[in-house]
Amino acid sequence: MQAYTDLMLDRFQINQKGSTVKTEVLAGVTTFLTMSYIIFVNPSILAQTGMDYESVFIATCIAAAIGTLIMGLFANLPFALAPGMGLNAFFTFTVVFGLGYTWQQGLAIVFLSGVLFLILTITGVRRTIIDAIPLFLKQAITPGIGLFIALIGLNNAGVIDVNQGPIIDIILQQEALNKDQLISQVNEAPPQIIQLGKLANPAVLLTIIGFVILTVFMILKIRAGMIWAVLLTTVIGIPMGVTQLPESYDISSINISPTAFQLDIAGLFRTAGDGMVWSSILSVLIVIISFTIVDLLDTLGTLLGTASKGNLLDDDGNVPRMNQALFADATATTIGALLGTSSVTTYIESGSGIIEGGKTGLTAVTAAVLFLAAILLAPIAGIVPVAATSPILIMVGLLMMDGIKKIDLDRLDIAIPAVLLIIMMPFSYSIANGIAIGLMMYVLIQLVQGNIRKIHPILIVLVLLFLLKYLFI
Repeated sequence: MQAYTDLMLDRFQINQKGSTVKTEVLAGVTTFLTMSYIIFVNPSILAQTGMDYESVFIATCIAAAIGTLIMGLFANLPFALAPGMGLNAFFTFTVVFGLGYTWQQGLAIVFLSGVLFLILTITGVRRTIIDAIPLFLKQAITPGIGLFIALIGLNNAGVIDVNQGPIIDIILQQEALNKDQLISQVNEAPPQIIQLGKLANPAVLLTIIGFVILTVFMILKIRAGMIWAVLLTTVIGIPMGVTQLPESYDISSINISPTAFQLDIAGLFRTAGDGMVWSSILSVLIVIISFTIVDLLDTLGTLLGTASKGNLLDDDGNVPRMNQALFADATATTIGALLGTSSVTTYIESGSGIIEGGKTGLTAVTAAVLFLAAILLAPIAGIVPVAATSPILIMVGLLMMDGIKKIDLDRLDIAIPAVLLIIMMPFSYSIANGIAIGLMMYVLIQLVQGNIRKIHPILIVLVLLFLLKYLFI
C-alpha cells in the first residue's frame, strides 16, 4: 500500500502541489458523482436518432474514461471529460434531424471534427481561431446553447408542445385552396407555435416532480444532487407507470457492437448516386467546423473557469499544459466517435472536485476508473425514463444562461450579433445556425462601421462558407 502511495505521490507531484492522495481520490469521486448524470442523459438524447440506447451508454462511459484518463496521466490536471451537453443536442437535432444525415454519417462528422481538433492543437492553429472570434461572441455561445438545451428538455418531456408551423404551410398553399377550405384548415390548426403541454399526462407530471426535486437538491447544495434527482425521479415513476422495470439483470448482455465502428465516412459525400459533389463537401465542412468551434470554445471556457476556482492558473492567467488538455479532448472525441457517441468535452462539473481539493491528475484518474465501473449499470440503464432526464436538460440550460451577464448589451454593435447568436440557436433548432448568423452579423456591422481591419481573415473565410451554404445549398 505504501509503495502504491509513493508511486502516486511521485507520478502526480501531489506533495509539490500541496495535496494528498486521499484528497485527490475523494475529489475524483466528487467529480464523477456530480457529472455522472451524463451516462443516462447522453443515451436518451442520441437514442432518438435510432442509435441503440445500451450501446451508447457503454460508449459514453468508455469515451469519458479514456478522455479523463488521458487528462490525468498526460496533462496531470484534475479535469474530467464526457460527451458534451449541447454537442449531443447538435448531433441529434441539427445534424441528423435538421440536415438529414444518418446517425452513422453523424458519427463520421464527429470523428472528422476530432481529427481536425487534433491537427489544430498540434499545429497551434487553435490559438489563431480563438483569437479571431470576438470575446463577446464566445461568451454568447454558452447561453445560446443553454436556451437550446432547455427547449429540448421541455419539448422532450411534453411540458411544452412545439407545433412546427402548420399555419405557415397553409398560407404557402393558399393559392391552391378555395376560401372555404382555407378557413377550415386554419380553424383546425393549433393556435400557436409553442404552447403548454398536457400537464395531467403522467410523464409530464413526473418531469415537473423531478425538476422540483432537482431544484430543492441544488438550492440545498446536496452533493451529486443531479444524479440523486435522476434516481429518485425514476423510482417515483414506478407507481406512476412511467418507469418500466427490467425483467432481469444480465451482465453478459452488455454489447457495444450496435454503434461501435459504425461511422459512415464515405456516405457523407454520396448524393443520390451522383458521387461526390461540391455542395455535399461544403455542407459537411461547415458542420465539422461548427462542431470544432463549439467544442474548442466550450473546452477552453471550462478549463479557464474551473482552473481559476482552484488557483491552478499560471502567472499569465493560462492553464498549465493547455495543449495536453486539448489533446485529451480531441483524442476522446475521435475515439468516442469510433465507439458510438457524440463529441467529448471537458466538464464544468470538474469544478466540484477542484473545490474539494483536487489539484492533480489523480483526481481525473479516479473519475475515469468510476466511469469504467459504471458500465456494469448498462443492462438496467434503460429503465431511466425521459421524464427523469429531462429535468437535467432544463436545469443545465438554465445554469448556462449565466454567461449572458458578461455581454455589454448597452452597445448595439455588440448586442445585435450576440443576441442573434443566442436566440437563433433555439429558434432555428440549430447551434450551427446560431454561430453562423452571429458571425455574419458581426462582420456586417464591422463593415458598416468601416472597421474592416478588425475582421480577422479566418472570420471572412467562415462567413463566406456560411453564405455559400445558405444561398446555394
